[in-house]
Amino acid sequence: MALSSMTGFARGHGVAGAYAWSWELKSVNAKGLDVRFRLPPGWDAVEVAARAAATKALARGTVYCNLTVERKGVQATVKVNEAVLSAVLATAKDLAGKIDAAPPTLDGLLALKGVIEIAETDESEDERSAAEGAIIDGFNKTLADLVSMRRAEGETLNGLLTARLDEIAALTARAEANPGRKPEAVKARLAEQVATLLSASERFDSDRLHQEAILMASKADIREELDRLVSHVAQAKSLLGEGVAVGRRLDFLAQELHRESNTLTAKSNNVELTNIGLGLKTVVEQFREQVQNLE
Repeated sequence: MALSSMTGFARGHGVAGAYAWSWELKSVNAKGLDVRFRLPPGWDAVEVAARAAATKALARGTVYCNLTVERKGVQATVKVNEAVLSAVLATAKDLAGKIDAAPPTLDGLLALKGVIEIAETDESEDERSAAEGAIIDGFNKTLADLVSMRRAEGETLNGLLTARLDEIAALTARAEANPGRKPEAVKARLAEQVATLLSASERFDSDRLHQEAILMASKADIREELDRLVSHVAQAKSLLGEGVAVGRRLDFLAQELHRESNTLTAKSNNVELTNIGLGLKTVVEQFREQVQNLE
């Protein structure tokens, strides 16, 4: 299966009877899967099916699912709240003899909060059920668009990550071929340094210096780091070919690549190897940053 990014966006809309609905889905990077819904009041029933679909289709990322619903073409009914109106009129009559004011007018009474109630025509159970079903179907289609976009982003990331791994492999090969990393070259360089120290002072113990030189030579050997770099690159390429949700495993390998490139740079005993190590650290960091976007 193809790789998927954790970032994506999709929008879908439709009409079901008197209802016009719209879904907006947006996903961003996250350590795990976190699906968050924002639904209009009264539409909580669609969340269960929508959440199940999102959990099945996605493995990682924070996904924001926003639904808007509008009921159109429905005749509104206007009702007078008789109880509220009676209370207002009684209060006005009681105050008429106490204050000097003009009597209340009809438009003034109707403008008072609670006197007039505007309501939509009641919906039938079948109408509501059909609307919920259409909205869930719309979510599934919008989710499919989101998955498609994430996979398109994943294909782009696949190319970028493969290019970074090729660079790491090339730099590792350069380090492998570098004459300065050969044990003979390391020992010769250390022997030269020991000879310089001995010629500068007779107080140095030549045997002890020779032992220290051998120990330093063994520490400067980067054979293990090179082997691990080659192994990690091979594993990473295998995961890229495997596809699906490999982001976490690639992130682990990126950390291992970072550790080996750091150690190689620290053990470097000549300028060229140091430059190769610095180049490795730069490319590995680019690889790690891009891996953060993978599902």
